[in-house]
Amino acid sequence: MNFVCQHCNEAKATVHITDMAPKKRERHLCGECAEKEGVIIKQHTSTTNAILQKFLEFKAQTGSGSEGPSCSKCGRTFQEFQVKGLLGCPHDYEEFRSVLEPLLQRAHERATQHVGKVPGSAGDSVQAQTGLLRLRRQLQEAIEREDYELAARLRDQIRAGESA
Repeated sequence: MNFVCQHCNEAKATVHITDMAPKKRERHLCGECAEKEGVIIKQHTSTTNAILQKFLEFKAQTGSGSEGPSCSKCGRTFQEFQVKGLLGCPHDYEEFRSVLEPLLQRAHERATQHVGKVPGSAGDSVQAQTGLLRLRRQLQEAIEREDYELAARLRDQIRAGESA
């Protein structure tokens, strides 16, 4: 269905909001009017169609009748991953990267690397400590790579975090 913005009555509505309290109410707004009302629009650069297309390309490469490629370390096939929903080993992320990466980005708001989670109920001090631990780990890695410019910036960030 095509809706016209209920605020300006001119532009095509691209934002559709359903309020459930106190009673169900639907609103249809154009992007500009939604922004004026303070609605935060989350943009996804990878659409479901694009993810599906990559998946189909992957299936075409592996042949529809086979179980697909398997991990050289653990032997898990992509078909087994699809059925069980579990990877066999950390190496599977590389073996099945072309299909997994878009799925991970979509699930984790464009992130492809897990950096840990802090419960929302945790106080600011816990979140700050977690951030400092992450910076210290990055500092150690930068020193090992002999990337001293990055190491200096990370050192300064750590000092600023510790003094806050």
